[in-house]
Amino acid sequence: MKKRLTKEDVLPLEEFTKIRAQKRQEILEIKRNRRVPVGPEATLFFENFDTLWWQIQEMLYIEKGGDAQIEDELLAYNPLLPQGQELVTTFMIEIQDPARRAQVLGMLGGIEHHLCLRFAGHIVKAIPEEDPNRTTDAGKTSAIHFLHWVFTKDQIVDFSKPHQDIILEITHPQFSYKTLIMENVRAALQGDFE
Repeated sequence: MKKRLTKEDVLPLEEFTKIRAQKRQEILEIKRNRRVPVGPEATLFFENFDTLWWQIQEMLYIEKGGDAQIEDELLAYNPLLPQGQELVTTFMIEIQDPARRAQVLGMLGGIEHHLCLRFAGHIVKAIPEEDPNRTTDAGKTSAIHFLHWVFTKDQIVDFSKPHQDIILEITHPQFSYKTLIMENVRAALQGDFE
């Protein structure tokens, strides 16, 4: 399992353009098994090498920043690559109406500290990326958070057992939801561990 994206992993724009449509379909299939909706307006995407590689290639395709942009993208996305004893997610609060979104996000300060996975008697709490701009002093949170879920060896062993109840839970007082992680997702995530 690769633990770092490098410049050598990035395809030149002309090469990527030729395979972009095919790769998009492949990535959609990968993401289907890495997406977990929680409640009516929150979704977690569990990242891996393929999803992050795609994001970098897409940013380069859209912004056309060339070599100068590659290092910035690698710096931005490498911290989200699982390192063998963790899962990493992009957590999004998805509210289409701008006024309602602002109202809800204004009540959800600190939500990034209120997510956990429960399974086989274990509780694995999400650890947010250290970014002081994700929740303001006034209590407003961002619509996007990046979370790490660090596992012990015993937790990895238990998580890797098929067909068990794994609950993803948000415990914020203003936004409390939980969902069962489906077996296809658990099986895909198992591959993120060494």
